[in-house]
Formats: sequence, structure tokens, C-alpha cells
Amino acid sequence: MKFYIIRHGQTNWNKEGRIQGKTDIELNEEGIKQAQEAKRILKDYPIDMIVSSTLKRARKTAEIINETKQVPIIFDNGIEERGFGDFEGKVRKEIHDEILDLEILDNYNLNKEYKGVETIRNLCDRVWGGLDELKREYKDKNILLVTHGGVIRAINGYFNGTNEDGILKDLYLQNCEIKTFEIKEEK
Repeated sequence: MKFYIIRHGQTNWNKEGRIQGKTDIELNEEGIKQAQEAKRILKDYPIDMIVSSTLKRARKTAEIINETKQVPIIFDNGIEERGFGDFEGKVRKEIHDEILDLEILDNYNLNKEYKGVETIRNLCDRVWGGLDELKREYKDKNILLVTHGGVIRAINGYFNGTNEDGILKDLYLQNCEIKTFEIKEEK
């Protein structure tokens, strides 16, 4: 079983460096081009199904990719982006003084709540639980997950754990960049 992970195409907020979180932003022209290029790249990948976030930017990316794949798509709010509370819509430099607090929010051991940001454990619980369910229900399938940066970080944590300080090992994907995780058959 393989999980192919792809981050959605670019939005205007990505371009502006704004934190999107659960804010439902459309792809921009560049994001549509990126999704079309991903469709070309993924054309020959052995994908049996697509699971996509329900947010517009991921949904549209999945639909474009599926124009050639023609496989079932499941839209799943369990792989929607992490909620970033009061920070959504803000540019990182606007919250420069609070960046350190945001880094604390990524510590799985501390599991801090701050200004409406979804806790890292809540994010991981919903993403990891969803991956466990996909493994059980579709163990012989190769699945493309179309999702978001924060979720991709949680997915990487699922496969690679956290460091000794409780920080998820970082995995940053550009818009429409693809990463593969393989689950070996258990004997």
C-alpha cells in the first residue's frame, strides 16, 4: 500500500504569505497550472483512489488530477488544514513577535492552546485516525491524499514520529509537490 501525498495548488493567500488554515480559499491561475502539471506527472502513478480535503483549494486540485485518473474521490474533512484561529488571514511578518509562541504550539508533548489555534494533538489525532482507517479499509489500494501543509506535517509525524522534545519532524512541500509513503505488508 502506498500513500501519495500532494499539497494543493497555489492560492492568492499562499502567494501573499498569508496563513490560510480553515479559511476556504480558491486556487489562483498559478495553482490551476500546478494542478494540471501534477495531473501530467501523476498520470502513470498506480493510484486506485483519491482522498481530498473538502476545502476548495484541495478539492479543485483533486478534481483536476482526476481528469485523467478517473478513480473514485472521497472528500474528507479529517484532512482539512489545521485551524489557525486568530492568525488566519495574517501575513507572517504581522505576527513576528508571536512566532515563537506558534513554534511552542507544534510541540506534541506540550499540546498548548493559543488564540484559537487547533492543538497539535487534535490535528494529529484526526489525521492519524484517518490514516489508520484508510489502512484498514483499503489495505490493498494506493491512495492519493490531496491536502495541506499542516496536515502533511502530521502525516509525516505518523510515519516518522516526533523528536525527543515532542516536535513533529518537519516536512514542507511546495504547492503540488508529491511525496510517497509506503506501508509494507504485515506478516
